[in-house]
Amino acid sequence: MEKIKLVIADDMEEIRIHLAEEIAARSDDILVVGQAATGHEAFLMVEQLLPSVVLMDIQMETRTSGITAIGKIHERYPGVKCIALTIHEDEEFIFQAYLAGAVDYIIKTSSIEKIVGAIHDVIDNKLLVRPEVAKKLIDGYQRVYEKQSRLKETFQVMLLINTTEYEILKMVYEGYTYKDIASKRFVEETTIRSQINHILKKFKKKRMKDVVALLRELNIFDES
Repeated sequence: MEKIKLVIADDMEEIRIHLAEEIAARSDDILVVGQAATGHEAFLMVEQLLPSVVLMDIQMETRTSGITAIGKIHERYPGVKCIALTIHEDEEFIFQAYLAGAVDYIIKTSSIEKIVGAIHDVIDNKLLVRPEVAKKLIDGYQRVYEKQSRLKETFQVMLLINTTEYEILKMVYEGYTYKDIASKRFVEETTIRSQINHILKKFKKKRMKDVVALLRELNIFDES
């Protein structure tokens, strides 16, 4: 019987070695063909070795390098099954991993039997969504939907803001005080406060710190 070729990607060498040794000891049909310390290395190994499955740590050289690598592998080699490895059940990262193309995720502290079982399941296309996975996907989708809704509503408000209000809003966002803004615009501070009140009414907020927090969350003024 043809063996399941496995690549293990994790930035901690002891974890890679432990997983490789334990999986080999508990499964006769899984062959660890490569170990990678970064997402980039994992992608290169997939190109060279064309494994059946990749156990991909989500956070390696960067917080999302594993997710980026999963996306590249899924795009270039869709037949390779990527299982996301994570140290804790961070819903946001797990959701991003699924969006990138991961077919499952597993906690690093899971038993070797569970990890081996997950590998066999993806090979056998037994991809029935586990209840905990379904919840994370639903929660992740809900967050995306809510953010899109807030973004749409915020842009609608921004269309109602005149040029002066926009400039004042941007200066508040950048950290200027009302006194600083008044000085730069050569007006009284009371004038700035009056314009701030108009801005708050349009956003239906009571405090400018809440408006700024919303704009920062949605990256409204970010150029990059």
